[in-house]
Amino acid sequence: MSNQENIKVTANGDVAIVEFDMVGEKVNKLNTAMMNRLQQVIQELKVSSYKCVIFKSNKPKIFIAGADIDEIKSMTTREQFSKAVEAGQRIFCELEDLPMPTIAAIHGACAGGGCEFALACDYRICTDDKSTRIGLPETKLGIIPGFGGCVRLPRVIGLPAAFDIILAGKLLDGNRALKCGLVDKLVNPNILLQQSLSWAAELIKGGSKKRPKTYVAKGLVNILLNSVGKGVVYSQALKGVLKLTHGHYPAQVKAIEVVKKTYAMSDRTRAMQIELEGFLQMAVTEVSRNLLHVFDLTEMVKKQNGIIGKEVKARPVTHLGVLGAGTMGGGIAYVAADKGVDVRMKDINFDAVGKGLKHARELWGKDLKKRKINSYEFIQKMGLVTGSTDYSGFKAMDVVVEAIVEDMEIKKKVIAETAKNMREDAIIVTNTSSLSVSEMQAAHPRPEYFAGMHFFNPVHKMPLVEVIRGLKSSDETIATVFELSKKMGKMPVVVKDGPGFLVNRLLLPYMGEAAFLLQEGMSVELVDRAYVKEFGMPMGPFALMDEVGLDVCLKVLKIFQKAFGTRMEMAPSMEKLDKSGRLGKKNGKGFYHYDEKGYRGKVDDSFYAELGLGAPTNPLTIKECLERGVFAMINECSLALLEDKIVETPHEVDLAMIMGTGFPPFRGGLLRYADSIGAEYICGQLDIYSAKGATRLKPAAPLRALAKANRKFYGV
Repeated sequence: MSNQENIKVTANGDVAIVEFDMVGEKVNKLNTAMMNRLQQVIQELKVSSYKCVIFKSNKPKIFIAGADIDEIKSMTTREQFSKAVEAGQRIFCELEDLPMPTIAAIHGACAGGGCEFALACDYRICTDDKSTRIGLPETKLGIIPGFGGCVRLPRVIGLPAAFDIILAGKLLDGNRALKCGLVDKLVNPNILLQQSLSWAAELIKGGSKKRPKTYVAKGLVNILLNSVGKGVVYSQALKGVLKLTHGHYPAQVKAIEVVKKTYAMSDRTRAMQIELEGFLQMAVTEVSRNLLHVFDLTEMVKKQNGIIGKEVKARPVTHLGVLGAGTMGGGIAYVAADKGVDVRMKDINFDAVGKGLKHARELWGKDLKKRKINSYEFIQKMGLVTGSTDYSGFKAMDVVVEAIVEDMEIKKKVIAETAKNMREDAIIVTNTSSLSVSEMQAAHPRPEYFAGMHFFNPVHKMPLVEVIRGLKSSDETIATVFELSKKMGKMPVVVKDGPGFLVNRLLLPYMGEAAFLLQEGMSVELVDRAYVKEFGMPMGPFALMDEVGLDVCLKVLKIFQKAFGTRMEMAPSMEKLDKSGRLGKKNGKGFYHYDEKGYRGKVDDSFYAELGLGAPTNPLTIKECLERGVFAMINECSLALLEDKIVETPHEVDLAMIMGTGFPPFRGGLLRYADSIGAEYICGQLDIYSAKGATRLKPAAPLRALAKANRKFYGV
């Protein structure tokens, strides 16, 4: 097929209809072939007699998804990036300069370069379909918009709204895009072309006038912000970015700088040069390469079925049972029903069931308040969740998630009872954080239909699901649970059964080491602040322990001690913590103070004396504090990955740690970070720390082997 088939031009009277339909691809993306064809089309339109042009897509739910990520990844030098981005800017400027008015008729994803294309058009109309998302997500990849987005967006919707989109990498639905002025009209998908043609006819009747390119502020607040308040907008944007990112994500700072320099600039050529320079500075950073790596990890999951090297078909899941209607059960019900799955919750009494229903209702209530859903959708989603105190309706369930108390004997009893009340081929999964799935499997009369599905709390926010394969779990069961996880909007990682599975196995040494830092005189405040501000974790180890529950941390640590021995040594102060009555956030008493709504306040200094510790003297360097915690995770990971084969590849480790713990994406993941500093350095530092008496930090054999061979986890 010829390149011309990527973009076709047809006539409708005086109107040219330009249709994007990239050959052999599910999405339209701006790769070299597409851009060359687009330039050819623009040149043809420039000398044509058309009086208006409509750009649309023939893909089902994609307008233009943006640049070709594979092409971006293939570029490594400033010169390569410069050539590609300069070409893109030139083509979009030629589009902007066409003599007739242009309309972008948007249905589906219109992201990055796709949004920049639409901004270069005079007018924009989009559909109210849920698939329509418009915005500039480039900063999430460590770069800035480079095809004119930094220059054009503020001129179309004003500074505050533009910063809101660019700095957060937001994609807006049709309603929000209309409200902020990013699009001019919002229509039903069925009449998008019809309405676009009617609009084109109006423009032609009015003399085919093109639209002014300068933003006109509306409303007193925007008028003030657009004039005397511009300095405030820039300073507040920078302040907000630094507070949120602690300087670890330079693209947001660079975007502010570029917008500030170009906003009032009349020389478009110079403005584009400034944007290009800003893009080039960001594109060659390690942060951008790491964020592209993270993007790759998420894309890999979309193409996988959970079974390596086999084509296994997952069963469709339309009905889901949930045993246990607590916060976890209610959260699971919410994320499943939110994606159209019928959910039946069961608990021992109607009060408990009511709490689960209430939790789901409150979450949809927040979505309604934020206008993510409307009143009709709210009622529709709530109608998908029902509850009972018996097994009525469970014969219709395709999968049941057990989310009851973390007690092996109770779980076994409930699993056996549930299996009797379901179809013979129905699947049961356990949401456990620490108990053996293979041991539980023995309670199921058909163990091949049993596996683990470990959600992270809070369920509606945490993206990761560990799909735990028991010794007798079938390929079909794992593939079905894997696909169900994706259907629920989660990122699944298949893990082998074992103490703590993957994420908790790596987190416990990290949190356990923090307890030793406390024992050695470090303050909670200093350690947590260092991990957040210096390293980039979403919260420090002590705040994390409070969040998880101090009782849960101690319980799991004891399980790990039994399984792994001295590798999971417990600090003496933690033994006293077990008797202190401090549970963390859930009873408002932990390392921190908490208000009645559960918001974390200042450190509760009274625990130092309570645990038999003196006032902190902070005798250790920040470097040692960070290395001991992070390197303890890497050390344990070398055993989990290379020896125990809990997961198959380092990719799964990095995805799980980012999605399950918030490990800093700008570092690319735990093992990408380990490879960046080298196994030899990590082993050397662990040798130093373990020589001081911390035998738990002695380098594991697989890590030492990597160091000796000068190899990396990723093998290159």
